[in-house]
Amino acid sequence: MFKTTIFLVLPLILLFCSCESSMKVNNNNEALNKNIDTNLLVESHNETDIAVNEYLKDQLAPIRKNFKRINSIELKDWSLVFKKELHESAEGGEATFYYWNSKLEKIVVRHFGETGQSLSEFYLLEGELSFVLERSYKYNRPMYWDSTHMKENNDTEVFDIKKSELTEDRSYFVKGKMVHAIASGDCGSPFNQEYLDKEEKRLGGELKELMSLVKNKN
Repeated sequence: MFKTTIFLVLPLILLFCSCESSMKVNNNNEALNKNIDTNLLVESHNETDIAVNEYLKDQLAPIRKNFKRINSIELKDWSLVFKKELHESAEGGEATFYYWNSKLEKIVVRHFGETGQSLSEFYLLEGELSFVLERSYKYNRPMYWDSTHMKENNDTEVFDIKKSELTEDRSYFVKGKMVHAIASGDCGSPFNQEYLDKEEKRLGGELKELMSLVKNKN
């Protein structure tokens, strides 16, 4: 059976491993990087937001229009695009900043891991947070989990991107205040204010950290 505890003790095992084991880890990392390149979550392009709440139609209309406008801009047409490496996980990540006429319009953040990856898109409207689209993959097995690992651990599966669990969350803001959310799998029913306040704090904090990276584009 697949043992999740293997991954909890793996860092300690690797710390004291032999040269042979180190070579095996390097091979795992190479496989991980290769799989990341071929199985990346796709950034939004020419997408229209899902309209599922008619009672909020008027309030959300400017947010959805702004989302459509920004994600329809071709990569070659942006005034400036620059990236910053992130080091919040062992496999790392990156943040990409998109400028239109010298104004920051969008930030896209990717995080990579052995057991999943995430893609977060932050959209700004008149300089304030307007919309956040978060997508994530939870893999059925770590990306390096091939037939050899499967047999060694008496498992029954190898890594298969098609068996990954995809989730998607959408958060809507008016003048920096979160007013609505659509979580993966729900029908757009209203969340209570406590949930909105918690998510507003989380996403606002993330945006603040990202904005701190803008000060140094080099």
